[in-house]
Amino acid sequence: MNIRKADHVALLVANVERSCHFYTQVLGMVEVPRPQSFNFPGAWLQSNNFQIHLIGEEVEGLARDRNPGYVASELAVGHATHVAFEVNNLEEAMQHLHAQGVEIAGGPRPRGDGVQQLYILDPDSYVVELFVWAS
Repeated sequence: MNIRKADHVALLVANVERSCHFYTQVLGMVEVPRPQSFNFPGAWLQSNNFQIHLIGEEVEGLARDRNPGYVASELAVGHATHVAFEVNNLEEAMQHLHAQGVEIAGGPRPRGDGVQQLYILDPDSYVVELFVWAS
């Protein structure tokens, strides 16, 4: 088997509109059309060649049950299931996050291989890593 590329990750969310706002306004993704046959709540978001598929919960509390979250010590070092995005400038990213009212859950910290990374949480407590290769 030869995996050609990462295409998307799907996240079960409590509120599609709230999560869509986070991924578009905070992370700068763009909403793209979903197949018309999808008759359940959701949204598809894209940045470059990668997508996040938001799936709206149909039973209240299901998203929280599936992702109960992490403790601060796990978040500080990234010991959590997460999606990671490379950014151009980590300092600018932190300034943008602060302006958007998004707390940094962990980092910034060196990964040990020339990468500086930090972690934030989306509205459903999914962990998002932002990183940059140090020059």
